[in-house]
Amino acid sequence: MAHSYAPTAPRPAAPGEVRAASKVPAVDGWFWLVKILTTGMGETLSDFLAKTFDPALAVAAAGLLLAVTLLVQLRTRRCVPGLYWAVVVMVSVFGTMVADVAHVALGIPYAVSAGSLAVALAALFVLWHLVEGSLAIDRVTGLRRELFYWAAVLLTFALGTALGDLTAATLGLGYLVAGLGFAVLIAIPAVASRARWVGPVAGFWWAYVLTRPLGASFADWLGVGADRGGIGLGTGPVSLALAVLMAVALALSARSHRRAAGLTAH
Repeated sequence: MAHSYAPTAPRPAAPGEVRAASKVPAVDGWFWLVKILTTGMGETLSDFLAKTFDPALAVAAAGLLLAVTLLVQLRTRRCVPGLYWAVVVMVSVFGTMVADVAHVALGIPYAVSAGSLAVALAALFVLWHLVEGSLAIDRVTGLRRELFYWAAVLLTFALGTALGDLTAATLGLGYLVAGLGFAVLIAIPAVASRARWVGPVAGFWWAYVLTRPLGASFADWLGVGADRGGIGLGTGPVSLALAVLMAVALALSARSHRRAAGLTAH
């Protein structure tokens, strides 16, 4: 993914000021690769859990695990990539379940839920900017900013789920075509940033929303059966494969960052 999605550079610290490091990992190619893998795994894992266990129990368990991992993340004083991505995975699983429950159990059309979630996300961004003065993730420090950040992440996952299902199912495009379409749409902020039509913060959140339906569409295409437009590998095996790939990507990312830190030190 293009580096132009990275947040704006932080303002220089004032003399004598000590600034805490952001609790969000560095936004680079590894970040976007892991993000897409988590979105795909969240989609197929939520389907697998809901079909393997009682749906109400699965949603409750996912919500509890999300609460526990998020609490640990909030109490940690520094960025721990493994912990951060564990929270993202649980947000992905729980956000998918929330969007699916709204559609299946409550009968809310995906177009309505997508529109409502988009309005809610926009309202949250406005409030966040009014309170904190910036949406840049290099400034996610302190409890209040981090709560704003994770609320935005949860809404982006739920919105992305609704958008993915809207295009693949409601509009009848199928998972593969929907995934290809989102792959094109996610390139827009990279082009717009290079042309200086949008700022890097707006580009980051645009990409963050669209990585959800992008990863989920391809994961669904791999996991679901031919009757739903997929190739039928199974949601369980696909979830496991994506988890392994994510672990490998995190290990390679850590090694890359250690090498970069070593070169900088020398």
